Amino acid sequence: MSMLDLFRLETESQAQVLTSGLLALERDPAASEHLESCMRAAHSLKGAARIVGVNAGVHVSHAMEDTFVAAQRGDILLRQDHIDVLLRCVDLFNRIAKTSQTELNQWEEARSGEVATALSDLKGALASFPDRDAETREDKPAPAASERKPEDVAVVESPHEAHEQVLRVTSAHLNRLLGLTGEALVESRWLRPFSESMLKLKRLHYDIDRAIETLRGALPESALNEQSVHALNEVRRLVLQSHHGMGKRLAELEMHDHRASNLAHLMYSEAMSCRMRPFTDGVLWLPRMARDVARALGKQVRVELVGQSTHVDREILEKLEAPLGHLVRNAIDHGICAPEERRTMGKPMDGLVRVEARHHGGMLQIEVSDDGRGIDLGRLREGIVRRKLTTEETAARLSDEELLEFLFLPGFSMKDSVTDISGRGVGLDVVRTMVKRLRGSVRVFSTAGKGTHFQLLLPLSQSVVRALLADVGGEPYAFPLAAVVRTLKLGRDQIEVLEGRQFFQLDGRAIGLISTQQVLQGGTQSIEEDLPVIVIGDAGSDMYGLAVDRLLGEHELVVRALDHRLGKIRNVAAGALMEDGRPALIVDIEDLVRSVEKLIATHDLGTLRAGAESARVKRKRVLVVDDSLTVRELERTLLDNAGYEVEVAIDGMDGWNAIRTAHYDLMVTDIDMPRMDGIELVTLIKKDAHLKTTPVLIVSYKDREEDRRRGLEAGADYYLAKGSFHDESLLQAVMDLIGEADA
Repeated sequence: MSMLDLFRLETESQAQVLTSGLLALERDPAASEHLESCMRAAHSLKGAARIVGVNAGVHVSHAMEDTFVAAQRGDILLRQDHIDVLLRCVDLFNRIAKTSQTELNQWEEARSGEVATALSDLKGALASFPDRDAETREDKPAPAASERKPEDVAVVESPHEAHEQVLRVTSAHLNRLLGLTGEALVESRWLRPFSESMLKLKRLHYDIDRAIETLRGALPESALNEQSVHALNEVRRLVLQSHHGMGKRLAELEMHDHRASNLAHLMYSEAMSCRMRPFTDGVLWLPRMARDVARALGKQVRVELVGQSTHVDREILEKLEAPLGHLVRNAIDHGICAPEERRTMGKPMDGLVRVEARHHGGMLQIEVSDDGRGIDLGRLREGIVRRKLTTEETAARLSDEELLEFLFLPGFSMKDSVTDISGRGVGLDVVRTMVKRLRGSVRVFSTAGKGTHFQLLLPLSQSVVRALLADVGGEPYAFPLAAVVRTLKLGRDQIEVLEGRQFFQLDGRAIGLISTQQVLQGGTQSIEEDLPVIVIGDAGSDMYGLAVDRLLGEHELVVRALDHRLGKIRNVAAGALMEDGRPALIVDIEDLVRSVEKLIATHDLGTLRAGAESARVKRKRVLVVDDSLTVRELERTLLDNAGYEVEVAIDGMDGWNAIRTAHYDLMVTDIDMPRMDGIELVTLIKKDAHLKTTPVLIVSYKDREEDRRRGLEAGADYYLAKGSFHDESLLQAVMDLIGEADA
């Protein structure tokens, strides 16, 4: 980092201290601890600016420091107009610090007028007390540290914080680190099922020993000579020796499994904590913004930040800036009344906007509330009808919750006129859009005369998603919990049909029943007793019940971005690894809803049928073997969408074990893989009497002629280079080898 980079970091930190302190001094001008912290911050900025040679910053910070020292002496009492000037100086210093190295000279030349204006304003603030003599102010020192009362001393940092070293790490590096630690965590869990399989083998050894003993007792004495008895004893001795040796190794394996799992979990937790920042880092600017908006509207408002130490993923925190800014501005403009009106309502003249963050149910919950007038639901209902969003009869039947949902529609506003602060009709639409991009949800509540309350429910991290796993057509899919309204099980008698569409009743509402298998995989699905259903959607808008084959429970999944070469996969947001190492696809709920609506509009939405009516068509089975998660999922998705039944293996050894234990019509394999490469795998298959007729397609980055010849000589039936890979080439190669997907 350059000295100028360090100067910018110092400015960002000290500017936050100054802003918070000045807002506190506006409420209590004589608060010694805030005067002290502001003076120290200005002094630190002056020193930092002097070191890097930013003279404009030196002049501004020096004048601010003099102002705070004068206030500490009691020569001046900071009023609201003084606070205005000082806050403008903080803004000016921020602009100076953010200027590039090549443009810094402008502050000494072309932009020197801004610095001169700030200095003049500060000088005017000091001169506004004619009863104080300048010489007296100079002779009267600020109280020494030893003379100050304990409560007057501001603690700048703890000893622990002072010795911690801060390093700059890019977000991309953190993402890669988190991805690797997530994979390490998943891999560590593989030892447990392996240990259990070894335990079964140990029991098998014990059964062999008993079988030998039974065999010995069953043989007639005439058949047992000295040589056969010796052979049986030797076999039993070797079995017991193997049994004891395996027991010892199994104990060591279980101990290693315990240590590896703990270490992987700790490593993953540490990597996660690197991505987290306290909530306060993303909202310190809100009180200043709220003050400026309130002053422009002639209102008095204070912002209360609660849960400032709540840890939030840094990416989420950065993307929350726009939604929180909209909500706070709307609260001040729409909700908080003018001081005199609040007094007649029996409320304090200062309005309160509360921003609170906390962890709740494995999610991040942020609430923005105000103690204003609340939302006039009668006026809202009239506005909905006036804009022809619904009929007057329908509007009269809407519940309060359903009415409030109209506030999030694009272009909808309760303001009759457009201002610089609100009334554009885009604020709440932007809030919902941004929150949905973060895989979250937002709701609004309001009580007339008491205020309005917005609740944002978000994942704790963009790198980890808490999701409901469900089996759909034999494949695991993850539904982010923020989008799940509820889950339930339906009996056949609860499913109704109207105009060819199936639905069920939930809390007095008709909810459309959708075959998730049709939307995600293009297949059919049967109605069984106790049909598992996931309800998605927003209150007040359309909700859908997604019928799945089986609910697999709630899980915390490490999000893995899909390869950019895949483009946007319909209905899929990202990938993830489950605890057993198998991949799962994270559903893009918004995209899924659009797909459902498209099927409804084109009358292509199928219905769920009784079990006997929906016998599944037998599909040809393909085994995909590749050590790259991205490539595996690319090939699996393409083949699955084409109608083939696809299984995957993570390397050559895994593929060899898979193809020997199940029937496949085709194997698609890479070459460069750990444990067993693709050439060795193909060679083994073609030498096996039972497997040699199975067609093999090699898909590899190696596209030289000798590589192609090597693969075909090993026995591969087709060789496809990944460098020239595209959807049609893979599907055409598969069809050339085994034909269409349906058997």
